[in-house]
Amino acid sequence: MLDQVNLNQPDIDKGTYKETHDALIERLVTLQQKARLQGVGLVVLFEGWNGAGKGSRISDLMFNLDARATSVHVTGDFDADEARAFSDAGHNVTGYWPFMQQFWQALGPRGAITFYDRGWYSVAAERAMCRAFGGLNPKRKEGKKGAVRGDQLAARKEAGVCLASIREFERGLVDDGYEVVKFFIHVSAEGQRERLERLAADPTTAWRVDKKRLERIGNYEYAYSIYDLMLEGSNFAFAPWTLVNGEDKRRANIVIAQTLVRALESALARKEAASSVEPVSSGTPVNPADGAASSMEPVSPEVPVNSADGAAKQPPRFAAPATSRFHLIDDAPTLAGVDHSLSLLPEEYKDELKSLQKRLFRLENNMYQARIPLMVMYEGWDAAGKGGNIKRVAQSLDARAYTIFPSPAPTAPELAHPHLWRYWTRLPKAGHVGIYDRSWYGRVLVERVEGYASPERLTQAYDEINAFEKDLVDWGAILLKFWVEVSPDEQLRRFEERQSNPAKQWKITDDDWRNREKYPQYKEAIEDMFRLTSTSFAPWIILESDDKRYARVKALRTIVAALEDAGLSD
Repeated sequence: MLDQVNLNQPDIDKGTYKETHDALIERLVTLQQKARLQGVGLVVLFEGWNGAGKGSRISDLMFNLDARATSVHVTGDFDADEARAFSDAGHNVTGYWPFMQQFWQALGPRGAITFYDRGWYSVAAERAMCRAFGGLNPKRKEGKKGAVRGDQLAARKEAGVCLASIREFERGLVDDGYEVVKFFIHVSAEGQRERLERLAADPTTAWRVDKKRLERIGNYEYAYSIYDLMLEGSNFAFAPWTLVNGEDKRRANIVIAQTLVRALESALARKEAASSVEPVSSGTPVNPADGAASSMEPVSPEVPVNSADGAAKQPPRFAAPATSRFHLIDDAPTLAGVDHSLSLLPEEYKDELKSLQKRLFRLENNMYQARIPLMVMYEGWDAAGKGGNIKRVAQSLDARAYTIFPSPAPTAPELAHPHLWRYWTRLPKAGHVGIYDRSWYGRVLVERVEGYASPERLTQAYDEINAFEKDLVDWGAILLKFWVEVSPDEQLRRFEERQSNPAKQWKITDDDWRNREKYPQYKEAIEDMFRLTSTSFAPWIILESDDKRYARVKALRTIVAALEDAGLSD
């Protein structure tokens, strides 16, 4: 694609440039305010060569835009030494955080503009080149004829993994009300060398050009092939590339301003057309104290849900998402196959609990040294025993090594972001444990049953969840998804016990009883969740919890086995 950029276009005279550029900026400032009021988010990536002028282009825009609704994320250099250290540890962990985590966290709310000064494509390209030169491939054989070819294949493979994550992320942003604009600022090898050497020679800018950047000038041809590969593989219809001549500042500024104006005009037109549809009441969060409304997000006017009869109308059974990226397993669990009679005698429970907790404590210490992240997620019926199960797991761990992430009703900033944002920003770093008391599955459970999300949005949600979990596993995380199951009869007994016991009455609410009346709707949603998100890399595990002792021991056994399967030993 880079060969499409004409680096030898005639200059634009100063008068024509000023008149054109000023008119575009005036229009852009007006559109920014409209987008802020309408809740249209704009994500703008500035990718390109070192020294191409990405920062200057962003600075020119920031000078004119409303800073209250604008943010800039500057991506640091990829740390090849850190990546090599993780790889040398012998485990498939690529860093302290997932590849996309810094970009997830920096994302501004809908209604704001988020600029990325070097974004996910820069990091992906650097990872690919690091693979090519052996930085993430300690077993690479030096000096053999096949080494270069093998390096190229490794680079392409790494780029492919990154692009798969990137596509899902950008697709999700567009589905969530963002417009994605991607600029690649292109310069020639000679142009790059001249700019970097000029910056290095000036004492006021020399700090911006370290030795590594100057050394990379010699890799221009190879980097060109990597960039071109990534551009061609990510020129999505919903988020296309705009290639910019970085050697002509005036022309670059005009192209960038024109592209942003068109993007906002298009997004606002779609928003206005969608707003003509009769809005639907978003209702109120369900059982926020217990976290059942973990991902409650009001439905926007453009996606009316069950407008005739509200939550009473259950969405149809969902087909599998049309994607080849995720392998859904054929033997996904089902509630119909649960044996509710499974139990442990008190003596067995006491002995096994003590033994498993000791093993988990030793394994967790080895996991910390190996820098492997562990994520344990709990969903389940009210009163199924999630809290008690979590306590027995946490009791086994060093208090400094784990974090319990509850899912209460979302805050206003969380509602202004994509559904997964509150979980993108709540991840354990490598070597630590994250325990989730309810999770990102609230969208396909509570929101589905309560009618807060359209069937179309729910179908997208299954794909987004699978993509998120694939990113976590690709990072190197051990991800365990527990469904804590209890029979309706046992749940009723526990409800009544809580209601009659003054010390436990705080655990039971009117919403618990209301949710119980919707058992058939929840059961259908759970079965679809199992079927559409039980993947080869993150299958569901049912904890049979009519006997809480049995469920607690099974959870500990499962966690211990997963850590041992990862090559750890106690």
